[in-house]
Amino acid sequence: MPTNENDLSYVIHHTRAMRRLKPDPVPEKLLHELIDAANQGPTGSNKQNTSWIVVRDVEQKKKLAELNKIAVDGYIDAPDSSAPERAGIVKAVKWQRDHFVDIPAILIPCLTFEMLPADTWQAGAGSGGSVWPAVQNVLLTARSLGLGAALTTLGLSNRPAAKEILGLPELVEPYAIIPVGYPMGKFGPVSRRPVEDVVHFDRW
Repeated sequence: MPTNENDLSYVIHHTRAMRRLKPDPVPEKLLHELIDAANQGPTGSNKQNTSWIVVRDVEQKKKLAELNKIAVDGYIDAPDSSAPERAGIVKAVKWQRDHFVDIPAILIPCLTFEMLPADTWQAGAGSGGSVWPAVQNVLLTARSLGLGAALTTLGLSNRPAAKEILGLPELVEPYAIIPVGYPMGKFGPVSRRPVEDVVHFDRW
């Protein structure tokens, strides 16, 4: 396990989903650093067609919070949400639901298409491959700057409503919601399965 906090491997091993965030504003300079890091991520055919919306306006956050609440309530009601190993996650998700408006910055990565995407936009055509590297860059950079962040897609479950709130053009699709702020808790190592349990060479 790496121990040098300035080491990339350390940051990777200590980038936890931080859902409980302080309401303290995040300086615009740091938000620009996050988006600049995202912008370095690869895109298919180097189209560079990923854009970001940074939501700080309270009224905008209230509208997104309503969409998020509906989706989170459905997630919490799912049969496996009461499993003991998920109790901590569910508690944190509830906290984020109840304090969504207080989160200082909500980052939303978007992808611009050349034509209307298929109904299976989330999984189809590999389009997300132009978004997720940028998202991971944001999460790692936030950690390196002492900021907490967490990737969620629940608040986009009603995609047409989310697009209307955000004023997105027809050919622009939102892919995720990333609340960002100073964490209430402490950073720590992530809990993951051993590499030996997840790697297969040449075939399953």
